[in-house]
Amino acid sequence: MRGLRGASFVKSFPVIFFFILQVFRIKRGIRLPCETFLRLLSAGISDLSLGAKRADWMPVLIRKIFCRSLLALSCVAYVHAGRARILPPPSDKLYHGFYWGGVGTDEHDPTEHDVTPQDVGHYEQAVGKQTAWVYFSDNWFESRKFPGAMCSWIRDLKKIPYIRLMLRSNVDQGHSEKTFSLQKIIAGDFDADLRAWARDAKNFGSPILIEWGTEPNGNWFSWNGKWNGGAKEGPARYVAGYRHIVDLMRGEGADNLQWVWHVNWLDEPEENWNRFENYFPGENYCDWVALSAYGPTTPMTRDGTESLAFKMHDAYPRLTKIAPGKPIIIAELGCDLHNRHVDAANWAKAALENLFSNRWPAVIGFCWWNEGWQNDDRKKHDTDMIILHDVDLTRVFRDQFAQHGDKIQETPILK
Repeated sequence: MRGLRGASFVKSFPVIFFFILQVFRIKRGIRLPCETFLRLLSAGISDLSLGAKRADWMPVLIRKIFCRSLLALSCVAYVHAGRARILPPPSDKLYHGFYWGGVGTDEHDPTEHDVTPQDVGHYEQAVGKQTAWVYFSDNWFESRKFPGAMCSWIRDLKKIPYIRLMLRSNVDQGHSEKTFSLQKIIAGDFDADLRAWARDAKNFGSPILIEWGTEPNGNWFSWNGKWNGGAKEGPARYVAGYRHIVDLMRGEGADNLQWVWHVNWLDEPEENWNRFENYFPGENYCDWVALSAYGPTTPMTRDGTESLAFKMHDAYPRLTKIAPGKPIIIAELGCDLHNRHVDAANWAKAALENLFSNRWPAVIGFCWWNEGWQNDDRKKHDTDMIILHDVDLTRVFRDQFAQHGDKIQETPILK
C-alpha cells in the first residue's frame, strides 16, 4: 500500500504542476489555452491506470512527467513570446522583408495590402530565401479595425507582421487630409478607435512591427510638414501626433507593438525646417528607424537614378546621429523596370552588394517595394517595380542571395 500511495503521489504531480502553471499564467497575464491545460491534466491523471502495478512504473512515469512538463513550458514560452521583442540579427547578417502591393489597373488601385500567402511563397521560391516580415498598409479609409486576419496568416507563416498604420481618406497623394488630420488626431477625435485597435493588437499576442506617419519629410503624404503649418508648425505637429498615438497604444498595454520611425532619404522640400531630424519623436518613441531609398520610380523620370550608396552617403550618418544605437532598416527600396536612364537589375545588384558588404553596420534589414501602378492614361508610362516581372532582376536577387546566403537571417529572432 505504501508503494501505491507513493505512486499515487507521483501520479498527481502532473496535476499539481499544471495547476501551478495556470496560477503562473494568471499572475503573468499569459494565455495558456484551456484545452491544452485540460488535455495535459487528463493525461496526467490517467497515466497510472495500469502502470502502477508494474515494477518499472517509476522510470516510465518520470519520463512522462518530464515530457509533459516540457510541453507545458513550451506552451507558456510560445504564448509569452507575445511579450517578446524582435531582436536585430547577428552583426554579420541582415533580415529580408517582403512587400507586395499588387498591380494597378483601370478598375483597381493597389491598396498596399493586396498580399496573400501565395504571393509570399512565389517570391521566396523565386529568390531562394525566406523572408522575416511581411509589410503591408492598414488603410483607415477601408476599416479602422485591427487587421487580425492578415496578421494571423503572416504569423502562421512564422513571419512578423509589419503594419503601416495609414490614417488617411484615400490612396491619393499630394493633398491635405480632412478626415484624419493631425489636428484631429492630437485633439483625440480618434482615441476610441485607436484604443480599440491597440487592445486587439495586444490580444493578438505576438510581436508586430508598426509604423505611423511614413516619410514625413516628403511632400506627398498628408501628415508631412508642408500640409500642416509648414516651417512654423509642421514638424512639431507631426511629433505631437506621433507621440499621441504611441502613448495611447502603450496605455492599452500593447507592448507587443514595436515602433518604427520611417523617413525618406531626401528631404522634399530641401529646406532646413523640413530635415527629417525635425520629425524625430524621441528615442523613447521608436524601437527601430527606417529609410526609403528608391531609384527612378517611373519609366520616364530622370530623378533618383543615383545609387543606393549615393543616397546613404548623407542619410546614414544623419540617422545614426539623431538615433544612436537604434537599428536601421531600408524599409523601402526599388526601381522601375523600364526606366530609360537606369537598368533596374544593375541598380539592384549594386544595392545588394553594398548591403551585404556591411558598409552600414547599423543597418539590419531591407525590403524591396514590389508594386506597379498607373501614372496616367498611357500604359507605357505605368510604373512596375515587381521583381517577378523581370527575369534579369529576379536573377540578380537569386544570385546575390545565393552568394551571400550566410548573411541572411531568414527567421526573426525573439527575446
